[in-house]
Amino acid sequence: MGEEARGGPTQALAIVVAAGASRRAGTDKLAASVAGRPLLQWTLEALAASPVIARIVVVTAADRVEALRTWSSLPALVAGVVRGGSRRHESVAAGLDELVRQGAEDGNVVLVHDGARPIVTPALVEAVVAAVVRHGAAIPVIPVVETLKRLDGDRVAGTVDREGLAAAQTPQGALLGLLRAAFARFPPDGPEAWTDEASLLEACSIPVHAIPGHADNFKVTLPADLDRAAAVLGSARPLVGFGHDGHSFGPGEPLALGGIEIPRAPRLQGHSDGDVVLHAVADALLGAAGLGDLGRLFPADHRTPRGVASSQLLETVAGRLGGAGLRAAAVDVTIIAGRPRLGPHLEAIRARIAELLGLPPEAVSVKASTGNLDGSEGAGRSISARAVAVVERSR
Repeated sequence: MGEEARGGPTQALAIVVAAGASRRAGTDKLAASVAGRPLLQWTLEALAASPVIARIVVVTAADRVEALRTWSSLPALVAGVVRGGSRRHESVAAGLDELVRQGAEDGNVVLVHDGARPIVTPALVEAVVAAVVRHGAAIPVIPVVETLKRLDGDRVAGTVDREGLAAAQTPQGALLGLLRAAFARFPPDGPEAWTDEASLLEACSIPVHAIPGHADNFKVTLPADLDRAAAVLGSARPLVGFGHDGHSFGPGEPLALGGIEIPRAPRLQGHSDGDVVLHAVADALLGAAGLGDLGRLFPADHRTPRGVASSQLLETVAGRLGGAGLRAAAVDVTIIAGRPRLGPHLEAIRARIAELLGLPPEAVSVKASTGNLDGSEGAGRSISARAVAVVERSR
């Protein structure tokens, strides 16, 4: 169902709705600076960070289209910027038309996300996509915890029973065919106005599955929301991840380890070049950033070229971090091997990892554990590596 993902079985196409007038915010909130970058940039980078997002179309106001198309900060996954309408219904329809023009099919999963929700996580995006695959349409919701009052002017007219109520979030997802059928029944130029895609699908008697949302996935609407978003996105708290990989020796030479080649040493088995050091570093970085794992990004099948250099995989991971507004800050690696003798190569490995991640050499530590080893490493049948990575937000 749908296209093949960049690291998973299901690929989603995303529409980011960014055509509003920001009347309640009192300013163009999408262009407002939040923790050093425009709000819309945070949103696009957050979506692009998910390994299940393959393509993004941005729908914006007519006077922003050209500026966004030439915006240097657009993530590489943004495949189009199109003009929206005065109503959300019109804007989403414009995004769908662009996806179809680009070759999207009815079986594709489509997510619609608010441009003013900058703190959506990869985990939530993947959960919505999984629910769409299973149910056809899905939205994230959070429970209503406050007591609700119905007002008559400035007076309380009654209390609303909150039992069974939930607040809807985005991204909201559905199979493209279901959305096209709903828009055919209620055209974007019709009299009906829909505040979200779920209400449109509900009007067509198309079931929508609800999954748990996330409290931080709020929509920036009022001026105070910009400060709240900045407090979350501007946090200087470092993120730490751990990675581990191990491979048995196989036939052939040389050994690829830490981004260098060690001659007259047997290579490690694997779909790639078997470089356990770079694999461990990549997994540590992905774990720190909450972006999945290396096996999901590069499955050991036809989607990943056989024998690919692990340096290419690590550079892709570094790019993924950059798309999420993150960067590597420090890496510590321990190589566990009974053979070959690694001491003469550790400095070269350190320098190569630093080069691949754009770090100063002093931010990278590489050690080797080679004596008194148990298991296959001690028997000289394999090499494993463990890595700890510190990731921080880029500015």
